Amino acid sequence: MSFGSYDLVSLAEAREKRDIARKQVANGIDPVEERKAQKLAQKLSTKNSFESVSREWHAAKADRWTLAYREEIIKTFEQDVFPFIGKRPIAEIKPLELLEVLKRIEKRGALEKTRKVRQRCGEVFRYAIITGRAEYNPAPDLAIALAVPKQKHHPFLSAEELPHFVRDLEAYTGSIITKNATKIVMLTGVRTQEMRFATWQELDLEKGLWEIPAERMKMRRPHIVPLSRQVIRLFQQLKPITGHYPYIFIGRNNRKKPISKESINQVIELLGFKGRITGHGFRHTMSTILHEAGFNSAWIEMQLAHVDKNSIRGVYNHAQYLNGRSRMLQFYADKLYPN
Repeated sequence: MSFGSYDLVSLAEAREKRDIARKQVANGIDPVEERKAQKLAQKLSTKNSFESVSREWHAAKADRWTLAYREEIIKTFEQDVFPFIGKRPIAEIKPLELLEVLKRIEKRGALEKTRKVRQRCGEVFRYAIITGRAEYNPAPDLAIALAVPKQKHHPFLSAEELPHFVRDLEAYTGSIITKNATKIVMLTGVRTQEMRFATWQELDLEKGLWEIPAERMKMRRPHIVPLSRQVIRLFQQLKPITGHYPYIFIGRNNRKKPISKESINQVIELLGFKGRITGHGFRHTMSTILHEAGFNSAWIEMQLAHVDKNSIRGVYNHAQYLNGRSRMLQFYADKLYPN
C-alpha cells in the first residue's frame, strides 16, 4: 500500500498515514478498502451536494419554463445560494444555514426575491426527498422568520387616461423599434416577454395572425394572436429595418439579441407616465375597456392567455373564438387609433 507520490507527500505526512493504517489493521480494518470507501463517500457527497441536486432539479423542470426564466433561476442560485451552501450535502443542511442565505438577500431590501428564493430552495429540497437524498425540507418553516414583501399591483391607465398616453406616444421621437413594440403590446395585450423574442417566422401578415410558440408562453401552450390593421402596419414598418435579423425587436447594442425587458417601461418613463402604467398594465386596461364594451369574457381571457383553450366549452369552437377575438381587437385598435 502506498501513501502517495514522494513529491506530494512529506515524510511526516507519510508516517502519520502509516500509523493510521497500522491502527486500522489492528482494529481489523483493511486500509485499502477504507480508502476506497472514503473516496466513494466523498464522490456521493459531491453528487448529493445542494448545488448538484439543484442543477439536476433545474434540468428536470427546464421544459416547463421559458428560456429567460430558466436563466434567471440558475443565475440567482449561482449568485445568492451556491457560494454559501452549494457544496454542502443537501441532507445535512440545517434550517439556520438556509435562513442565513435568505437573510443576506433580505438585507439588500429584495424582499420579493427572498420569497422566491425560499420557494425555489423548497422545491429543490422536495426534489431531494423524493429522489432519496434528503428527509427534511427546511424552507417552508422559514417564512415566519422573514419579512413579508408588499404585494405589488401593476399600475394601469383608465379608459379616460389612455388617449393621453396614445397621443404622447405618437409624438415620441426615440427608436421606432421600441415605439412600435410599445404600441403592439398595448394593442394586442401580449406580455412583454412574449413580444421581445418574436421572430418574423411567427407572423403571417397576409392572414393577420401571430402564432407565439408554447415555450415563450406562461401557460406553456401556443398562442394565436389576431392582428388588427393597425398592428399589421406597425410590423410592416419594422420589416425593412429588422427583417434580416433573428428577432423583430432587435437590441440597440447587440443586433443578435432582442430589446431588453425594461425597454417598454423606459419609453413609458420618458413620456412621463412612470408609476401610472407599466408594460404589463396595458393588459389590465385592455381587459377593462373590452369588458365595459360588452365583449365576450372568454374572448378577452383567451386573448390575454389567461385560460387554456382546451378547457373552454360552449357554443363557440376555436375558429369562432379566433374570429370573435379578431373583431374585438380591431374594435380596440380603432378606438385608440381611429385613422
